Amino acid sequence: MQKRPLTVTPIRAFHDNYIWLLSTGGNRCAVVDPGDGEVVASHLKTHRLELDTILITHHHPDHIGGVAHLVSLWQPEVIGPEDQRISNRNTTVRESDTVHLNRLGLRFDVIDVPGHTRTHIAFFGHGCLFPGDTLFSAGCGRLFEGTAEQMQSSLDKLAALPAATRIYCAHEYTQSNCEFALAVEPENAALIEYSAWVNERRAADQPTLPSTIEKERACNPFLRTREAPVVDSARELDPTVQAGATTMGVIRAWKDRF
Repeated sequence: MQKRPLTVTPIRAFHDNYIWLLSTGGNRCAVVDPGDGEVVASHLKTHRLELDTILITHHHPDHIGGVAHLVSLWQPEVIGPEDQRISNRNTTVRESDTVHLNRLGLRFDVIDVPGHTRTHIAFFGHGCLFPGDTLFSAGCGRLFEGTAEQMQSSLDKLAALPAATRIYCAHEYTQSNCEFALAVEPENAALIEYSAWVNERRAADQPTLPSTIEKERACNPFLRTREAPVVDSARELDPTVQAGATTMGVIRAWKDRF
């Protein structure tokens, strides 16, 4: 289906959001989670692009706040989960659906990933994952509307994707996430090396994303809740925890107050 390589470009918004722009070489494009419509419109006009599609992962204002403005300018298709809090959506998708962006030659599988919110979804295709606020590099989203069990299940789905999958998270949280991850696993050699690289990138005001599934399996404590060092750290706070979801709940609560 795809005729030209997919290019993914970050558009910075607010303090630490990334709005991801998808293009395949033509004058049409898509964006993921446009919380700020003005910065997207400015970028598109500067680069003489037409907005074909908006992909929405969840309802939070910093992910949908710019949708109405962009719809008023380009009338794109707006694709997102079933959630009345998302206005301007004209295509609803859920687990196992496939999204076709025919004019860009792209297609994405939809994955249900509740936990951060109850209706959160992710988009996966062309070796790329757009997880919204479910998965961050070296971290995961807060449990605003879901449970630790839901987040564990959601992250298990994402961790099972191919190792080379590029992860385009919605926020630049990697540096602070690495600080917490090192508190959980201070002797994780892969994490120590990754954290040093992240610090260099952020010192130069450069993005740390995309990450990869392989990197996150090695460094992200929320994808490592069955690994002995992570479970042991959780048991220092609650001796009754077991590997998996209970460890997830304990370290997520720890991260909330870190």
